[in-house]
Order: sequence, then C-alpha cells, then structure tokens
Amino acid sequence: MPTSSAEAAAAGPAARRTPLLVLEGLTAGYGGDPIVSDVSLAVGEGEVVAVIGANGAGKSTLLKAVTGRLAPMRGRVILAGRDTTHRSGHQLARMGIGYVPQTRDVFDTLTVTENLEMGGFLLPKADRRRRVTAVLAIFPQLQSMPERRALRLSGGERKMVALARALMLEPRVLILDEPTANLSPDLSRSVLREQVRRLADAGTAILLVEQKAFEALEIADWAHVLVAGRSVTEGPGPVLASRPDIREVFLGREAV
Repeated sequence: MPTSSAEAAAAGPAARRTPLLVLEGLTAGYGGDPIVSDVSLAVGEGEVVAVIGANGAGKSTLLKAVTGRLAPMRGRVILAGRDTTHRSGHQLARMGIGYVPQTRDVFDTLTVTENLEMGGFLLPKADRRRRVTAVLAIFPQLQSMPERRALRLSGGERKMVALARALMLEPRVLILDEPTANLSPDLSRSVLREQVRRLADAGTAILLVEQKAFEALEIADWAHVLVAGRSVTEGPGPVLASRPDIREVFLGREAV
C-alpha cells in the first residue's frame, strides 16, 4: 500500500535531518493540466533524497519548478526558511542552490579549469581561483588534467567536471537531474556511491532525480516514488528498495 508522509515518519527507522530545502504542495506544468501535482518533500543537510519514477512521471518537471526554470502553478519552495518559489536560477545560485542538468552539463570547448571558472562566475577573480583549487581537491582525478578540454574527457570525467562546477559557489543544496545518464553500469555506481554519497556525507543536501532507481535507493537516506506526477509512496531508500511492489510502482503500474 502507498505510504503517507505521517505513516513514513512514524514507521521509518531513519531519523530525518532538520529540513533545509522544503517543497510544499508543488504543482507545475506547461499550460493546461499540470504534469506534477501536490508534491511535498524535504531535504536536510547531509541527506540524499531521491525521486524515482517511470519515464514521463514528472521528475524533470519537478526539478525545473524547484530551480526557477519553470514557474509553479501552486505550492511553495522554501530554502532555509526563505520562500524561493519565484526566484530566477541566478538568484537561487546566490542563495545556495546548485543545479546539474541531465544534458549540456559542461562546456565542451572549454578546459576543466575554464569550466570550473564558469561555475564561479558570481565570485570575484581571486575567490574563483581559490574555489577552483578547493574543488579540484574534492575530485583528485581532475587535478592531473586542468587544461584538458571537456570534449576529450571520458563520460565519468565529464560528470565529475559537472559536479565540480556546481560546487564552485559552495551550494548548501545540490540538485542533480539524472547524473548517471549515458554512463556505463560501473560508472553509474561510481558516480552515485563515491561522488554523490560522498558530497552528502560532507554536509551538502542533495535532491537527486535518477532513472536507475534501485541504484539511487541504495544510497538515498529518503526517497519518493513519483507516479503520474504524484508522490505515491516515500521512505528510507534501502527500505523502499526491499519492497516487492516498488518495481511495479516504478514501472508506472498501480502499486500493490
């Protein structure tokens, strides 16, 4: 049976962190009927909260509404107690929200360093240089290739650059749209287990949309299953992964 938020909170063994990013009844679409309806969720510092669902469930639409790329029809987005519902992407970046899109997440013709500098475009020049050094320390594999152009990087290296670029402004919340898209199974596991999970363990709040549902559930502190634009069930990621009905929900069929 689908689980209500109250039931999940009461029954779940995981202790949730104090919310940093909160969605309250978020409803969004592109005109006409909404694609996403009445979605509420919370992400605390150091948490990975995953949103999974079949193709067309509304996952990317949800992230567009959170990151200022789509105006919500109803509901609110709250960051650290401040309403950010109708803020632009640039304003949200200044307020502490980083975003890594599914595609076009790096500049192919720029070097690794130049990509990172673009991520820190809001910073004074001296601070940009400091942040490039600090971010490269988080991704040691990139330290040996600062002048390599992104088009010469492997899929895994490109994803590291995309994550590193999003970290340039030291976001409190990092929003990731399909970070393993087009990556091999081994690279996908590496991105999720070693990079995404490590960033959360260092204190970043992460809202993750991921098509590889069960891999995402393995590393998620909390997760929501989206079906036809609605959150039909939620709970600790590994607990949801162990439920026999989740595959049916994920594939878009009615939950048992």
